Parts: sequence; structure tokens; C-alpha cells
Amino acid sequence: MTFTSRAPRPAAAGAALSLAVAVALLAPTSPAYAAANAVPTYEVKINLTAAALDSAHAPSSAVKAAFGITGSAKARSYSYYDTDGLALDAQGWSVRLRHKSGSSFEETYKKRFPVTNGDLDAALTAANAAGFDSGDTNYEAEVDWGYAKQTLSFSTEKSHSASGYSGTAMPTSTTGRTWLVNDIPGKLEDWGSADWGKTTLQASRAHGPVTAKVYGGAWGPSDDASIEVLPVVGAGGTGTEYVVELSFKTDSYADAAELHEDAIALAETNGWLHHGDILKTQLILDRY
Repeated sequence: MTFTSRAPRPAAAGAALSLAVAVALLAPTSPAYAAANAVPTYEVKINLTAAALDSAHAPSSAVKAAFGITGSAKARSYSYYDTDGLALDAQGWSVRLRHKSGSSFEETYKKRFPVTNGDLDAALTAANAAGFDSGDTNYEAEVDWGYAKQTLSFSTEKSHSASGYSGTAMPTSTTGRTWLVNDIPGKLEDWGSADWGKTTLQASRAHGPVTAKVYGGAWGPSDDASIEVLPVVGAGGTGTEYVVELSFKTDSYADAAELHEDAIALAETNGWLHHGDILKTQLILDRY
């Protein structure tokens, strides 16, 4: 049997081929995202006990002084829309209709991503893979930093005229649902499959309404501090419980960490701290 010898390749060609193979082997195999991860703002949310309220169910003068609360009470009413089985909530979505006195109705569509063991980067990467990245300017990224839990959320807001509605009056469940369905954003409308979000929202109802009073101010590195006092129906369907939420907004992680630590310490020292996280959205969905 005769073997035909192959002409030797030029050295340059061989070197080029070797380089190409090396580059291919070193290239990342994970998919590249179209845009970088989003950069969130922060809202520290600490719950206080009923000991923080006076006899009129407003923050006591001591609480206000401690946390820089100087503003008078402002009312706002809101409802969350979901099915009886909470199908939107199960997918990490919440849809809220809110009315502040003297303002238009606010329609808020929010997608939540859990932050596990404080790994915010992992949550931001998961959100990026789901289409929420720095290139989507329709959504605002925020980290809600509670007593023991962090949640990353992306929200977009639309408005509806409040003509014909005085104070913080809310529309009927059917009317509010119609507004929200008509203004549904694309990400929710086709979440998971075509028209899933729209069909689900069409089958929703109002959970609420509830009416809260909010007191504003500034404290530490945050010029946007507030205390919200929210009366909700008791767990058994009767009576009233008061949810007291102290919150601070900031663009800085370092400032948020400082606010979180200092607020917990001060509330604990004065006997006002609730040791846990009360999730208002879940509470209202469950009780109304």
C-alpha cells in the first residue's frame, strides 16, 4: 500500500490556526446579555410596633423627633389587583392602583426578584436574563431592604385621570381593572406566554382598598424619610390592626446599609422595633 505524503503547511498558517483554536477554547460559553445589569436605588423599610403610635394612631412625638419626621399626615388609598388564587403574585408580579389626595391615579406594575443571602449581583443577573437590564428605561430598579429580607423589584408607572373622584376615593373593582388592563405593559402582558398577563389581569379583582396616612421628613443620609400608618382588617376578618412602616430612600448602597443599621438600633433601644418583615402587598392580598 502506498501512502501519499502531504505537503507541509506554511509555518504562518499553522500558527494562525493554533491561535484561532486557542481563542475558541477560551471563549465564554455562557450567553452574553444585550445590556449590563441594572443599577438600583434603595428603600430601607423597618416595621415598628404599636408602641410607636399615640392614642390617635399617629406616630408619637418621640418617634417623629427620633427619625426626623416633620410633615403632617397625607392620605393615600390603594388596592392590589390579582385573581382569587393570586396568579400574578405567584409569578412575582404585583399590580397596584393608588390615589393620593389631589393627584391622578397611579397605576404601578412591579416584578420582584428575591435576593438570597444578600447576593444582589445574582438577583440583578437573574433579572437581566428575564429582560430587566440597564437598557430598559421604562422600569426603575429598586432594592427593598427590610429587617431581615431584601427584594429586588422593577416597576413601571402610568397614570389615569382622577376627574370625578374627590380626595382619595377609589373606583369600583371593575373600573379599576379596566384601566389597568388597558395600560398593561408589554413585559407583563406576554409574561411566560402570549397574552398570559393580560388574560390573568382580566380575571383579577381589587384586593382592598385600604387608606394609609403618611408622614414625611429627612433623617441621616436620606432626605426622603417617611412613616406610613396603615389600618388593615384583622386576620380573622374583624377588628383593625395597624401596620407601621418606617422607610428611607437613597441612591447609595453604603447609605442604605447605614440607615438600616442605625434605624434598627434606635428603634430597638426605644422599644419600637418589630422583629420581622411585614410585607404589605402580601397582607392586603391575603386579607381583602
